[in-house]
Amino acid sequence: MVPDITESLPSGGTRNLSILGSTGSIGCQTLDIVRLFPSRFRVVALAARNNVELLAQQALEFRPERVAVSDESRYAELSRQLDGSGIDVLAGDEALIEGVSRDDVDVVMAAVVGFAGLPPVLEAVRRGKTVALANKETLVAGGALVSALLKEGNGVIIPVDSEHSAIFQCLVGEDMASVEELVLTASGGPLRDRDVSSFRMVTRDEALAHPNWSMGAKITIDSATMMNKGLEVIEARWLFDLPVDRISVLVHPQSIVHSMVAFRDGSVKAQLGIPDMKVPIQYALTYPERWEAPHDRPDWTAIGSLDFFPPDYERFPCLRLAYDALEAGGTAPATLNAANEAAVDLFLKEEILFTDIPILIRRCLERCSQGDAMNLESLVEVDRKARKIVQELNRSAVH
Repeated sequence: MVPDITESLPSGGTRNLSILGSTGSIGCQTLDIVRLFPSRFRVVALAARNNVELLAQQALEFRPERVAVSDESRYAELSRQLDGSGIDVLAGDEALIEGVSRDDVDVVMAAVVGFAGLPPVLEAVRRGKTVALANKETLVAGGALVSALLKEGNGVIIPVDSEHSAIFQCLVGEDMASVEELVLTASGGPLRDRDVSSFRMVTRDEALAHPNWSMGAKITIDSATMMNKGLEVIEARWLFDLPVDRISVLVHPQSIVHSMVAFRDGSVKAQLGIPDMKVPIQYALTYPERWEAPHDRPDWTAIGSLDFFPPDYERFPCLRLAYDALEAGGTAPATLNAANEAAVDLFLKEEILFTDIPILIRRCLERCSQGDAMNLESLVEVDRKARKIVQELNRSAVH
């Protein structure tokens, strides 16, 4: 599962990047890495959903050959801001596909949030690209499809999530047959010490106040519900081809141990570091090499203790829902993912309570028949149906 991509690296040491989701948290930090190594990276394409102001600034700084905005209503504004720059401007979901299809793209940073990230990742893998994957939902919803392409010898995926990057790094030089268990660590999010009886009163701002990580709104809410860890369990199943009963979760409040791999001889490897997404981002972009960088180093005397606790499924029912969906298989994870995206969106708009999120997801799973994830078209329909059901449940207030 740990690929050797040395022979596929571009000559001259320069890696051509296509960054999908360039205006989000991961996308912006990816460009910070490019700034650290301006002679070793070349940005050839940028894409974002609708933040054309920042996208235009990035384009004028990094001078890609083309930029894309998936929200077609923002095309005119982006074209105006880049008029005379010589940069091609595209719009629509197909523009994301265009951003990974170019022959001169070596590495695709897949940082589009949500189900929208699946089609371009499938295309990038199909075309043999190296994909730095920062989009959990791609493997949650379409893990079987991506896995099939990888097994055919198409493309390479290097995980960017700190937890999966940690496992990936621990597996370098190891035989997967010797792996006993993967252990994903979780911070516990902003509500880990809050009285569960008060969860109904959790506000949007409280749920967004993560104690350790600076992330986008959607993933931060997922951290507060611990759905993010559930999605990571599903993602790990596809990344590392292990059954669900060999993937566990531990709450680790300090977020210093990013994850662990237990081996059949009783030894355990862990990857540790300061909570800083630039480290796994850089590793994904430079693998199999490690380039010297000024990222923060741990001060072990200041850190003191490292604590670990089992997750509380009563406090965080979303984590149990994710395990159940993975065990159910088929399109259940895609339904789970779509229902979660829809419910989180409603919470961020302050239309539902924090405690409504798992209720809506569970009800949606109960109402959806789960078939096989045969192709992208079927997954698109599953995604559409699940989102519609969540909206109907909210309007009828049956949750």
